[in-house]
Amino acid sequence: MTRSTAYRDRTVLVTGATGYIGGHLVPVLLARGYRVRVLSRHPDAVAARAWGGQVETVQGDATDGPSLRRATEGVDVAYYLLHSMDGQGDFREGDARMVREFVAAAREAGVARIVYLSGLHPEGELSPHLASRVEVGRILLESGVDTAVLQAAVVIGDGSASFDMLRYLTTRLPAMVAPVWVRNRVQPIAVRDVLHYLAGAADLDPGINRTFDIGGPDVLTFAEMMQQFAQVAGLRRRLVVTVPVLTPGLASHWVGLVTPLDAGLAKPLVGSLVHEVVVRERDLDALVGPPPGGTAGYRRAVAEALREADPDPHRWGPTAIGAAGLVVGAVGGMALVRAVSAARRVS
Repeated sequence: MTRSTAYRDRTVLVTGATGYIGGHLVPVLLARGYRVRVLSRHPDAVAARAWGGQVETVQGDATDGPSLRRATEGVDVAYYLLHSMDGQGDFREGDARMVREFVAAAREAGVARIVYLSGLHPEGELSPHLASRVEVGRILLESGVDTAVLQAAVVIGDGSASFDMLRYLTTRLPAMVAPVWVRNRVQPIAVRDVLHYLAGAADLDPGINRTFDIGGPDVLTFAEMMQQFAQVAGLRRRLVVTVPVLTPGLASHWVGLVTPLDAGLAKPLVGSLVHEVVVRERDLDALVGPPPGGTAGYRRAVAEALREADPDPHRWGPTAIGAAGLVVGAVGGMALVRAVSAARRVS
C-alpha cells in the first residue's frame, strides 16, 4: 500500500477552516488524499470556498461539547487552529476553556494526533496573546493525546494578518515613528512552508508529543523586513525613526489609524514584536522533510505574496515633502493617542 493510498483511509478534522491558515490547509490535505471534515458555525461560509464541496461539514461551535463530540467522532488527526485575536474580554481564560473542551472530546473520540499552530517565543514574560497561545499548546501537550505544537513567527502570505500589517505600514508610510523594538530580530516564514509542515505533522510517528520551531532561512528585524518589502515592491527606501516611549497598546492604536486593521486585531500582532522570535531547532525537517527546494527566503516569500495581493488603493506617494509631513503626522498622531489614553486613565 502506497503512502498516498494510506491517507485515503484517514479522516482529518480542521477547526478554524474558514480562517487564513485553515482555509489554505484544507486543499493541501485534500490533495494528499485525506478525508477532511471541518467544524464551523457557518456552513454557508464553508460551502462558498472552492473546496467546500469536497469536505464534510459539521455545524457547531468549538465551545460546545456536543458539537465537538460530533466533529471528532471517527477522526484520526485533528488540527486545532483556534485562538482569540480581538483583545476583548478575558480572552486568555476563554482560550483555555475552549481548548479543554476540545481535548475532552478528542480523548473521548480516540483521536490519535492533534496538530496546533502556535507562536514562536523566547523564554520569560510574554505578551498576553502570545502567552495565551503558549498556554493552549501546553494544555494540548498535557492532554494525553499525541500533539505536535508548531511554533512560527510572522507568516508571510497575502491575507496573513501579520503580513497585512507589514504591507500596509510599508506602502502607506514612506516615513514613520516606531517603537525601538522594531529592531528586535524576527524569523519570518512563507505561508506555503507553514502549510508543508502542518500537513507533514499529521503523519508523525506515535509517541511524538512536543513543540517544533519552524521558520524561514532569514533572520531580520521588523524594520529590515519593511525595507526589504519596499525593495521587492519597487518602493523607495523607508525612513523609520525609533522612539523608546511607544507601548504596544499605543502602537496598536497607531496601526489602527494608518491601516485597515482594527486596533483590537493589531494589538496582539504588535505585542508579539516586543519579543525576539528566532528558531532554536529544526527537528521537524528530519521527521517530515523540508519543503521542496527548501524554505523560501524572505524576499521570495514577499514576492509570492504580492503576486496574489490586490493593490493598496491608499498608498502614499514617496516624495520628500510627503515623507516629512508623514513623520510630523506620525509624531502628532502618537501624541494624540497618548493624550487620549492619559485622559481616559484620569477619568
